[in-house]
Amino acid sequence: MTKSYFKNKAATDETIVDGWLHTGDVGYYDDQGHMVISDRLNELIKVKGYQVAPAELEALLVTHPAIQDAAVIGKPDERVGEQPRAYVALKPDKHMTEAEVQEFVSGKVASYKRLTGGVEFRSNIPRFPSGKILRKDLKQELQK
Repeated sequence: MTKSYFKNKAATDETIVDGWLHTGDVGYYDDQGHMVISDRLNELIKVKGYQVAPAELEALLVTHPAIQDAAVIGKPDERVGEQPRAYVALKPDKHMTEAEVQEFVSGKVASYKRLTGGVEFRSNIPRFPSGKILRKDLKQELQK
């Protein structure tokens, strides 16, 4: 474990508390006792006081036979905090409407996890070379 961030006391104080390293990871133990990291605290979408893991919705979206890839971010909303918004890349020669994507998700999740922030279709989902979704880019595009 690291003792501190290099020349960044504020980050050190925020991350290392009472000798414990707070990574910001969200995870669980699976049926075989393995720890699975499923998301990051700073990526959770806050809807009416509930926390929604983007990875959960993304995993659901890609189970649809027409969807190649997906990303979900929180769209700011004065009334509820944030609304889940999906970015969807369809498989070649497949077609879906925003309503069809929303209906697919709505039937499988709690009401606060529904894609009330909308659905945008894209040719691809922006990712780091490591494969991680570039959520920051999607959030910046949304603000424009």
